[in-house]
Amino acid sequence: MPCYRCGARQTDPVRGASPWRRGVRGEVQVLICPDCQRAHDLELDLCESCGSTSLICRLGEVECRDCGSVRLARLTEPAGSEPPPGLADEVEAALNRVLGLSRQ
Repeated sequence: MPCYRCGARQTDPVRGASPWRRGVRGEVQVLICPDCQRAHDLELDLCESCGSTSLICRLGEVECRDCGSVRLARLTEPAGSEPPPGLADEVEAALNRVLGLSRQ
């Protein structure tokens, strides 16, 4: 999953905690790259109970990591839900490398 702001994709992780951050935007789980985390307004959804942006979305629920509040996610079509251009080609190339296949 790429960064929702700039489209950068995660590379293979190194040991330790990931510098990428999770959030919820438009009721959908998103990733934020380290560069975009410096932005003052990430336009993330807020917890309805405490106002925190430390939300995770899973199995149709949104949970606040700060206060523990859980609510049902409202099913909406997120803006920018289309995969970034070229993603299919990148995935195909990665699979071909891993599986040792050559493009025909």
